[in-house]
Amino acid sequence: MARAVILAAGQGTRLRPLTDHLPKALVSLDGVPLIERQLAVLRRAGVTDLSVVAGYRASHLRLDGLRQVENPAYESTNMVASLYCAKALFDGTDDVLVCYGDIVYEPRVLSALMATDAPLAVTIDRQWLTLWSLRMDDPLSDVETLRLDDYGRILELGRKPRDLADIQGQYIGLFKVRKDFAPEFFDAYERLGAEGTVDGRSRAMMYMTSYLQLQIDAGVQVLAAAVDGGWLEVDSLQDLQRYEAASAEGRLSSIYDARA
Repeated sequence: MARAVILAAGQGTRLRPLTDHLPKALVSLDGVPLIERQLAVLRRAGVTDLSVVAGYRASHLRLDGLRQVENPAYESTNMVASLYCAKALFDGTDDVLVCYGDIVYEPRVLSALMATDAPLAVTIDRQWLTLWSLRMDDPLSDVETLRLDDYGRILELGRKPRDLADIQGQYIGLFKVRKDFAPEFFDAYERLGAEGTVDGRSRAMMYMTSYLQLQIDAGVQVLAAAVDGGWLEVDSLQDLQRYEAASAEGRLSSIYDARA
């Protein structure tokens, strides 16, 4: 079985004014908070050990059945540091699902991840361009590298692409740490030390993609759990407005079907 950790410490300034008084994970999409949509899918898959890393407006995330871990330094840290606050959950008892708090996904997306057996399994969307084209006027303006080998192992992610050949999918903010690797997952983070830097950013402000790349470079097997659509990221007011407009016109379900 698996346990899940939802990363929801940040405010989400690009969603202001909706996040003036609520954490980003509680912003609603078509009337349902993002975190509630995610919890429903996790519970449907039998994942009942559920935790959230909270920070901004943490009291709002005290939800039934959801263990809360706080990141008191949420204003000066990024995703990896937030996840490190939940290190005690990486004790080797269960696989750990790491979920960004600003995404929603269909059950098939979670099923693909849970079925992928590797020390690290990372969900990627092969049909990313369809979603990016809905979200952005120029979908290539905000895209990162993701290169795979012939066996589905991730070679590179999170960097600036040189050309389209460097983009075989997009990381969606959802990955799994297998239970036997979980106790070692933060070793690379701790070896960096408080003054360590990765990709020009301090350990405290390191991106999750940079940390996953650090694992790849250390020889950890990182497999892609590949899906074709079935998810959304709600990072900005524009994202939310475009999704809800597409939903009202009956176009959103071809990308993400909330009824699935």
